[in-house]
Amino acid sequence: MPKYATVQDYVASLPESLRETAEAVLPLIENALPGTGAVWHGHPVWSLGPAPGKSPVCFIKAYKTHIAFGFWKGQSLEDPSGRLTPGTREMATAKLRSPDDIDPDLFTTWLTQARTLTS
Repeated sequence: MPKYATVQDYVASLPESLRETAEAVLPLIENALPGTGAVWHGHPVWSLGPAPGKSPVCFIKAYKTHIAFGFWKGQSLEDPSGRLTPGTREMATAKLRSPDDIDPDLFTTWLTQARTLTS
């Protein structure tokens, strides 16, 4: 698996359809968690701690047909949309197959809640 130096390197390496989706969600994440993104375990993670993996809040990870937009404490987020799928431990993710799957208001709410839960 390639190692990426930055979030931008990771996104630039994606196939066009996934890259467009990642590029569309990044501004929402950066607005909520400015300057906290780094590549950790091969994909972008936004953390509140001084280093990647210390107090992680959210991540994106590319799969063959979608981008997973996930939260470490995602199962504790209010999700009236029902779009978050529970994962291991407290995690939950939403699948983004295109930029049309991005709901700026909903995602900003999730990011705000996740940041508060991680603080």
